[in-house]
Amino acid sequence: MGEYVEANGTTIWAESHGQGPDVLLIAGLSDPAEAWQAQLDGLSDRYRVIAFDNRGAGRTPLPDGPLSVAMMADDAAELLRVLRVDRAHVAGFSGGSVIAQELALRHPEAVRSLVLMSTWARADAYFTTMGRFWHWLATQAPDERAMLEAFFLWIYTRRAHADGTVQRIIDETLAFPHPQSAEAFQRQLEPFMHHDTLDRLPGITAPTLVLAGEQDIASPPRFGRVVADAIPGAHLEVMAGEAHQPFQESPDLFNARVDAFWREAGGETLPG
Repeated sequence: MGEYVEANGTTIWAESHGQGPDVLLIAGLSDPAEAWQAQLDGLSDRYRVIAFDNRGAGRTPLPDGPLSVAMMADDAAELLRVLRVDRAHVAGFSGGSVIAQELALRHPEAVRSLVLMSTWARADAYFTTMGRFWHWLATQAPDERAMLEAFFLWIYTRRAHADGTVQRIIDETLAFPHPQSAEAFQRQLEPFMHHDTLDRLPGITAPTLVLAGEQDIASPPRFGRVVADAIPGAHLEVMAGEAHQPFQESPDLFNARVDAFWREAGGETLPG
C-alpha cells in the first residue's frame, strides 16, 4: 500500500507491506521505492516492510534549496515517527546506506539494527572521478536509454547484462510514470559523493551488518571493510559473484541473509 506522508517539511511517498517487526528500506541514487519490490514482496510475510522515495526520486519532490545526506536522514526519522514506528531494522543501499549511517548517528533511538549494502565512509580519488563522470553523463548522454546503459555498467554483474536482466530493468525504468530528471539525479549525487562519516562511525551503537558485492566496482568490498572496522561490533560479509545491487539480482539470497540478521538482532534463536 502506498501513500503520501507529510514529514520534515515535504511530502514523501512511502510503501508499507505486511505486518510484524518494522523494517525501513532506504534506496540509493535515483531509485524509487519500487527498487525494493523483491523485498516488499519477499519479506512482508514476517515483517512490516516500509520503502519510500528519497527527495528528488519518484514521487517525492526535489527541494528548492540545498540537498544533504543529513536532511534525507532526518526525512527517514520523521517518516518513521509519522508512521508511528518507534524503532526499525534499517537497511540502506549505496546512497541509501550513507543516509542510513547518518540516521543511526543522528537518531540512534530509531534504529534497531543496521544493514549497509554497497556502502562507503569517505570517497577516494577513483570514486570521486566516477561520480564526476556520472554527473556529466546525466546531461551529455544522447538519450535516457543510452544514459542508463552506460550508468548500469557500474551497477550490475556481467551475467545481468548478458541474460537480459539489465535491458528489462531499463525498459521498466523508462516506463515508470515518475521519471527522475537529470537535475534531480545530479543534485542527489552531489551529497552522496561528499559523504564523510569515517571519524564518526564509532558512534554507531546499533548491531550492524555490512554487505559488499565481490564484483562491485562502484563501492568495492574494501570500502565496506573500512566501514565495518569503524563501527563497534559490525560484521562484513562479501557476497561472492555479486556486484553493486544484489538485492535485485539475487533477491532470495539477500532476503535470507537480512532476515537471519534481523532475527538475531531481535533476539530470536536461529535454527541449526
